[in-house]
Parts: sequence; C-alpha cells; structure tokens
Amino acid sequence: MNEQQRTKSIFSGVVAAISATVVVVSGGVAWFASQSPNTPAPANSSQTIKEPVKNSTNQQGNEQTANIYWLRSQENRLDLVPQPLKIAANQPQQVLESAFETLLAGPKEATDSTTIPEGTKLLGLKTGNNDIHVNLSEKFTTGGGSTSMMGRVGQVVYTATTLNPKANVYIEVNGKPLEVLGGEGLEIEQPLTRTSFQKNYPLK
Repeated sequence: MNEQQRTKSIFSGVVAAISATVVVVSGGVAWFASQSPNTPAPANSSQTIKEPVKNSTNQQGNEQTANIYWLRSQENRLDLVPQPLKIAANQPQQVLESAFETLLAGPKEATDSTTIPEGTKLLGLKTGNNDIHVNLSEKFTTGGGSTSMMGRVGQVVYTATTLNPKANVYIEVNGKPLEVLGGEGLEIEQPLTRTSFQKNYPLK
C-alpha cells in the first residue's frame, strides 16, 4: 500500500468514528429531552382552556333580581310600582348599590315617574344586621311639595328593602341623618320601614 492510499484509509476511519459519535450523542439528547419534567403535558393545555368557561358559569350563578320602585299615577293617587332588575352580584350591598344607581338615573318607561330630583347622587350605602344606611347628595332635598317629598322617600325605602322587606332604612344627606325634608318641613322619623312609611306617609 502506498502512502496516498494509507492516508485516505486513515481519513475515512476518522470520519466514520466522528459520525458514530454524533449519532450516539443525538440519541442521548433526544432521550433526555423526552424524560425532562419541564416538558408540558397535553393535559395541562386543555385544563387552561376550560378556565374561562368555569368563570362564566360562576357569574351566571351570582345573578340576583332586585326591584326598583317608581311612582305611577292611578285614579288621582300615586302608587309605588316595582320594576325587576337583574344584577350580576352576590353581595347584598353590591346589589343595592346597582339598584340605586338605576333608580337615580330615572325611569325609561313613559308610564313611570320619579320625584327624586335629577342629579341626586348616591354617596354611600351600608348594610349590617337588619339596618340599611343610604347616603344621598343634598340635591335629594330640593324641589317639590309634600306629595313629592313623600313619594321620593317611599322610592328610597322600598328600593332599599327589595332584598329584605322588613329591614330598617336610615336616609342620610351628605353623611348626616335626614330629619326634615323640603321647604314644607316634612319630618322624617327614622329608622324607616315599609310599615312605618305606609302609616306615616300615605301617598295621595
């Protein structure tokens, strides 16, 4: 064998050895990757996709119905008329806050009316035990005669007690208990209930 043939033989052997080493290393890397705990499993991916569906179901289960009370003139007198309202909340305070925001925005039906002055704001609402505190802006005390005053008090009392008809209602204006309402001096005896309202403030 001459020198040139010997060189080609040695070179071919080296190439073959390197190729074999590359195959072995590649196989080891592939095996290690398949055994690695960091590789995500298909089951985890499907579980993540289901999460929004679960949340949507919970929101539907938390929906409650409250009644907003409007005034309606019938046979020369005013009646308090309830309007059902579905609210996506499960806490009584959240339900009542949403109910009052709708009440203060005014009725949408032509047959319903309100004597709560436009621009009246809900400054706060607290519930505890059997008591409900409704804090309104000073605009609530303006305008109208005695019938208008009694009508708006009734709207507040009945809407506040939509979840608990026997609850005690305390009306506040700018954080202070409301004692006298309007220029005609309608005295407000607190706490107010549905029963006391019907007895002391009859709508005519």
